[in-house]
Amino acid sequence: MKKIFSGLALAACIVWAGAARAQSQDVQGWWMDQAGKAGIYIAPCGGQLCGKIEWLRVPLDKAGKPKTDIHNNDPALRPRLLCGLQILGNFTPGDDGRWRGGWIYDPESGNTYKSVMHVGDDGKLHVRGYIGITLIGRSTVWTKPATPLTPCTG
Repeated sequence: MKKIFSGLALAACIVWAGAARAQSQDVQGWWMDQAGKAGIYIAPCGGQLCGKIEWLRVPLDKAGKPKTDIHNNDPALRPRLLCGLQILGNFTPGDDGRWRGGWIYDPESGNTYKSVMHVGDDGKLHVRGYIGITLIGRSTVWTKPATPLTPCTG
């Protein structure tokens, strides 16, 4: 009887771990930000996950030039193009299917925050940027694009 129980417990752990891994892998690919202004592509980079802005609803500024990182706190970085800009980095998978230990850059404020993220039961990507502890921060929800996006970088 002990062997059967141990076998069932092991099988349950394997199924749970597999589900957590599958949920973690669901993070990769295209996501639309909550406002629908940007498409972010999340992919592996150096053993972790990173994300870049690879699509912009309005890619040009009022002068007809490609949008740049004008709100960056470092004036030397303000000429960087928003298209192709890495805004997520250093995410590693947790045992619970969540991605932890990462950072997120907000190009609208020019600030970088610690970050965690996970795909919820609703199929949406829940991203939280925070300062110090996760209680002090802001969450956003990203969705899969309804139609394929054309990357703005070549």
